[in-house]
Amino acid sequence: MDGDRDRVEAVLPAQESGPRDIAAPAQWATPAVPAAVVTGAAARRRVRVPARLDPWLLAAGFLALYSALSLSRYRRMETMSWDLGIFEQAVRGYARLRAPVADLKGPGFNVLGDHFSPITALIAPFYRVLPTPATLLVAQALLFALSVVPVTRAAAQVLGRSRGLAVGAAYGLSWGVQRAVDFDFHEIAFAVPLLAFSLAAVLRRRWRTALGWAAPLVLVKEDMGAAVAMIGAVVWLRAGRETVRGPKGGGYVRSWALSLAAFGAVASAWEVGGLIPAFHGAGYDALNHINGDGSLTGHVPPVTALRTVLWLLLPAGGLLALRSPLMLVVVPTLGWRFLSHYPENWGTDWHYNAVLMPVVFLAAVDCAALIGAAAPGSRWAPPWLRSHVRALPSVMLGAALALCTQLPLAGLSHRAAYEVDGPTRAAKRALARIPDGATVEANVGPLSRLVRRTTVYWVGQTGGLAPDYLAFENRSKWLEDPAGYALQLHPHARYTTVADAGGYVVLRRE
Repeated sequence: MDGDRDRVEAVLPAQESGPRDIAAPAQWATPAVPAAVVTGAAARRRVRVPARLDPWLLAAGFLALYSALSLSRYRRMETMSWDLGIFEQAVRGYARLRAPVADLKGPGFNVLGDHFSPITALIAPFYRVLPTPATLLVAQALLFALSVVPVTRAAAQVLGRSRGLAVGAAYGLSWGVQRAVDFDFHEIAFAVPLLAFSLAAVLRRRWRTALGWAAPLVLVKEDMGAAVAMIGAVVWLRAGRETVRGPKGGGYVRSWALSLAAFGAVASAWEVGGLIPAFHGAGYDALNHINGDGSLTGHVPPVTALRTVLWLLLPAGGLLALRSPLMLVVVPTLGWRFLSHYPENWGTDWHYNAVLMPVVFLAAVDCAALIGAAAPGSRWAPPWLRSHVRALPSVMLGAALALCTQLPLAGLSHRAAYEVDGPTRAAKRALARIPDGATVEANVGPLSRLVRRTTVYWVGQTGGLAPDYLAFENRSKWLEDPAGYALQLHPHARYTTVADAGGYVVLRRE
């Protein structure tokens, strides 16, 4: 493999700066058109958009799509979990220059004792100006859209402008990103652009830039330190003994890479073994926190694990991506998920796969560079494989568009995505009966409507407090006797129903 790398590095110059970072193979270059050919009306009709703007324009388009999807779900009260409420409570604490307390996890619970995600404080200034769940949703859409930029740019430098746009569009439409956008809000939204910019810098051989983008990942979530360590390993493998230029001079890229790897491993260990227990308080169990039941292994069926891996690889060029060392970054995340006790971690739903999307797509781009740079007649890059690489962007985009018909963004093509029906409007009026500043015990449905202006607790986790109001989403008619259920929750308090509309029930303490 070292011999292959030497051939590639002859085509991809090892420079920290310079006019070109990745040289596209000559056979993929667009032939030059003589200036005399483009004249008259043809030249006037030509739309001159600088190539450097392509990634940003594509990202702007996806920002609009992601925002529309998230906000339409919010307007229609289709919250999927309590995470949006938890993160809004935490960000509200940061915005008030207080601890990130999420009462939904228990009265006075500091969310840093659940997952170490202080990076969410970056949303606080915007939430201070616009205190609404929509601020978190748009911030997430912006972060996911921003990750399109490095993926598109790296692909264009290797494959050419049009093919780069195709890869960027396929990435933006990828099922992992769409599932995450559809899942309300989660801290991993910060990890996706950081990973994308870091690994794109690896492809451009900008080692210091790659290390710089990777380091903040330890502030996203406690497991991201393992991904940081793997990025350090990838840089160590790809860089060789290259001098790091800087104000002090000297040093080697590999030493910096090893330092980053050690930093990531130590940071994860410290967060899991020290910081999270300190914020959590008594009763913290690290193994139980990670795995859910204290067991050393999960129970993931092999078929489920294989299905998840194939879903990760196929939209990004199939098994081709496995040739890139960038795929090492996938290993820690898949590892802890498959060892988890929770079935939700094993599959392709929810937000868990978003952090893997930039990795597998950039790994495919990396392999395209390797194959394009291989000497003609090379045993590891036969003609049929080169032809496959040339067609790869079209295949990726076609697959993304085909899958998109079954993914959340397809819902934006339906009129119902932009309408709020009568029952939903009635439910909003019912929740409006709860005054600002009240204490409320609620299930998933009411959370995103109440967190901004009330203190909300999760059902059964009020710490013995009898709140002012109870609010339940009851569209499935699971709650047949609201007053009786209230008596079960709080035997020493009496509640009466003040609103029952649109599938929502509101009770007030007498």
